Amino acid sequence: MRLIRDFSASALVAGFVAVLVGFTSSAVIVFQAAQTLHATAAEIASWMCALGFAMGLTSIALSLRFRVPVLTAWSTPGAAMLITSAAGVSMPEAIAAFLVSAALIAISGFSGWFERMIDRIPISIASGMLAGVLLRFGLDAFLAMERQFALVFPMFCTYLIGRRLLPRYAIVLTLLLGVGIAATQGLLRVDEIRLELARPVFTAPVFSWAALIGVALPLYVVTMASQNVPGVAVIRAAGYQVPISPLIGWTGATNLLVAPFGGFAVNLAAITAAICMGREAHENPDKRYVAAVAAGGFYLLIGLFGATVGSLFLAFPKELVLAIAGFALLGTIGSGLTAALALETEREPALLTFLVTASGITLAGIGSAFWGLLAGVAALLVLRTKVTPAPTGERVTAASAADAGGDPGDNGRR
Repeated sequence: MRLIRDFSASALVAGFVAVLVGFTSSAVIVFQAAQTLHATAAEIASWMCALGFAMGLTSIALSLRFRVPVLTAWSTPGAAMLITSAAGVSMPEAIAAFLVSAALIAISGFSGWFERMIDRIPISIASGMLAGVLLRFGLDAFLAMERQFALVFPMFCTYLIGRRLLPRYAIVLTLLLGVGIAATQGLLRVDEIRLELARPVFTAPVFSWAALIGVALPLYVVTMASQNVPGVAVIRAAGYQVPISPLIGWTGATNLLVAPFGGFAVNLAAITAAICMGREAHENPDKRYVAAVAAGGFYLLIGLFGATVGSLFLAFPKELVLAIAGFALLGTIGSGLTAALALETEREPALLTFLVTASGITLAGIGSAFWGLLAGVAALLVLRTKVTPAPTGERVTAASAADAGGDPGDNGRR
């Protein structure tokens, strides 16, 4: 079996790190979203069960189908939106809104219109957005060193030595050392770990116009703009060619199945997917899909054990998580910047995309990745628009166009 032949310890650890980063950075937002809807403890566990199984199954199935590291995740902006927009909405009404949003995502994918739109985005713009999304994680790794120097600095030194001597296992060694140091310093909160199986709780949907307009449509827009667009950009920036329509379509279809149990939104991952697509997962890009399969396996464990796995991930100190995520993404950040700035004619729009995305700005409930993409595409269109010859008969030369940052003969796409 090819999966067994391609298996590696580095891919397994990359998958674990991706799930660790994704869970510890946003699980509390999902819990808060469920509490906004007055969910019981059993219903919150059901949410984690539904989301865990949805993310696990889609990550494994799509990665094995296309032999590309396809990682899915819950919609963190969608959960944040629920905290503010779902107040006053009952759980059955919210479940109906989840179903409608999932149906819209599935239609957007299987119809092909989303892929046609995303295909028009140049790789430089996508790479600039990717680097901007990941920049915060690179910076946070060194900010964590300021707070926990005795923990993070040895991890950094281990990473550098590992990159020099055993590049495939640099992150493995760094993670093991970090866990060891955290354990000796008493930073692991193992006393909070408890064994508990999650059980799905079915909630019959109740459709209402208020929930459809106030929850379903915003959830769909936020998930597509803030999650699926960056997710596709990560795949393209990593150099993988895979049909996007079935990826989006199947995440929506799977979301339809788990929505009655609390699965509010499932989409393509961006940040955690970048971990699985980086050189730390495997030196051979064709074998990095194993990392996404491994991550899918860990997500299935979250779905099965619910609160137990959640408490396990939350037992890690925050600084360890920030450090291991930042070090794991260094290569991807560098590759994104390289691809973004490679073409001189697209350099300024790509740089603008990077800066707007890295700023973290949020407008209308939509995150900076979407606005960075919009700013970059707009700049590209403006800078590459042909200049009408002046009445005096002067002509715009190629040299003057290059000085202005554009090429009149380029239509902005490759």
